[in-house]
Amino acid sequence: MTPSWRKPVGALAILLLIAIWVIGVASLSNTVATWHWVLQLAFYLVAGIAWLWVLPMRRMLQWMETGRWR
Repeated sequence: MTPSWRKPVGALAILLLIAIWVIGVASLSNTVATWHWVLQLAFYLVAGIAWLWVLPMRRMLQWMETGRWR
């Protein structure tokens, strides 16, 4: 059985997307720091969870396993 190239490529793509997301959120930290603490909390909760919804992680993982987008 030949090892699939999709798993290492998919894992690297996921790590790259996470790094880009973290850099984007961190670049907004100076602006967010001036907000009320409740707004900061809401921002960081949404930013921490939203990348799972914004980025098609489920499809990426399915592609890594089967080679097909669903």
